[in-house]
Amino acid sequence: MAIPPKIYTFLCACFAAMGAMLYGYDLGVISYVIVAPNFLTTIDTTDDDYIGFIVSSMLLGAFAGSIPASLIADRFSRRMAITVAGGVFILGGILQTATQDKETMFAGRFFAGIGIGMLGVLAPLYQSEIAHPSKRGMLTATFQFFLGIGAIVAGWIAYGVQQTHPNDPIAWRLPLGFQMLPAVPLLLLSFLLPESPRWLMIKGREEDALRTLARLHARGNQNDAFVLGEWHSMKQKVGEEAQTDQSWGLIFKDRTNLRKVLYGIILQFSVQMTGVSAIQYYAATVYKSVGFSQSTSLLINSLNNINALFGELACILLVDKVGRRFPLIAGNMLAGTCFAIATALAKQFAEGGGNRGQGIGFVSVLFIYNFVFSACIGPLSWVYPVEIFNTAVRGKATALTCMAAWISNFMIGQVSPKAWSNIGWKYYLVFTVCGFTNALTFYILFPETKGRTLEEMDTYFRETHWFVPGAKVPSISSTDREVQLAQEGVSQEHGLPSEDTEKGLKGGEYHHREAI
Repeated sequence: MAIPPKIYTFLCACFAAMGAMLYGYDLGVISYVIVAPNFLTTIDTTDDDYIGFIVSSMLLGAFAGSIPASLIADRFSRRMAITVAGGVFILGGILQTATQDKETMFAGRFFAGIGIGMLGVLAPLYQSEIAHPSKRGMLTATFQFFLGIGAIVAGWIAYGVQQTHPNDPIAWRLPLGFQMLPAVPLLLLSFLLPESPRWLMIKGREEDALRTLARLHARGNQNDAFVLGEWHSMKQKVGEEAQTDQSWGLIFKDRTNLRKVLYGIILQFSVQMTGVSAIQYYAATVYKSVGFSQSTSLLINSLNNINALFGELACILLVDKVGRRFPLIAGNMLAGTCFAIATALAKQFAEGGGNRGQGIGFVSVLFIYNFVFSACIGPLSWVYPVEIFNTAVRGKATALTCMAAWISNFMIGQVSPKAWSNIGWKYYLVFTVCGFTNALTFYILFPETKGRTLEEMDTYFRETHWFVPGAKVPSISSTDREVQLAQEGVSQEHGLPSEDTEKGLKGGEYHHREAI
């Protein structure tokens, strides 16, 4: 029996999302590694600058890997680029696991970062291009969900090993070595994925694009109404884009493309300014500052990773129902509120007061924050940017927005140790203020993209005023869009009258509705 299209497409998206596990694992494991006594002895330093750079060198690699990912993806295919990224990450993992000094550790983190940076571009890019418009948010949000799985696995492996062998090399070498496991299928099995139909179309392989769309959305039926409609829409859009400049200049010369890239960059910077990476990377420092031991701090961090997974699951289930705009606005307001409370509690401990109840309150507030971030902010930082670009610039523009994610992440990784050393609890005020300014920015600038096809995003953004509140934008539901695409496809392929097509669709002949 053939796999139902919605399950098949979801599984393809999940396979690509294993790239996010590598990033999530790194986020989860590094806070344990940098406090392991044997690791500090091996690299022969406890200097804050070196420790900060060990954390952040992965992010520099990710920054460096973003542009090559887009070039390989556009030239050789999305699948080939994923394969290359998996191989580069494994090289970095080997160097980290076998390190004998801080220089080798830097190199290993950098090469692993290149792989992570490539996959940060490629996984959402691939997911958005194979997804049905009504399920695109759900599929792309799996990236953050798998990131959460990686963080959980890393946290519990590292915590367990450090409890049993706290002063041995295995306390950090085993967790670092384990991170290579998800990269193996990316290296060896990516060829089993269907190629992106939009990449096939821009390469002139129109029949292959049709077959792939049918495979993804209609059990292989190339005469399916939705498949034909989507195929004709892609063909028309790619034909229009072929008449324009295909270089990087297309991003900067076209005002709509430039606007969308700026939105992606703003969104990625805003994510880091909520404080998520500061808490994740330096969990031991954060929780020790409110009265918990190092061991308990690491346990709290592991439990918080599980909490985040529930938030990410909520996003997967709800993002295509509630959209993108409202969660970004509400989530950032709640994040700012959580950090306002956390700041007040942290201040008590910094001034020599603070008690057990206040410490538990601090942890509880950060648990609430982490759930909100995982449900409303983190996943949408991957969903929104990749879906607003057209096929001609999607790979290049996604690389630029991902570079913003990595460089802002690098900034937080470098600044945080010194910030806590020099200003302590006041550092949380930055995240408090930014939560509210982020919400205001999204309210003013970011239009809703739920349910719209990738091919219509250019027109949508051109017709939407940059000041979104009060802007008059026609709303098209996923159901209406599906009927519209199906009408277009059946009419062009078979010459059926539109009213007959619509009657057939609404009367149950449109079997694809069952598939999604």
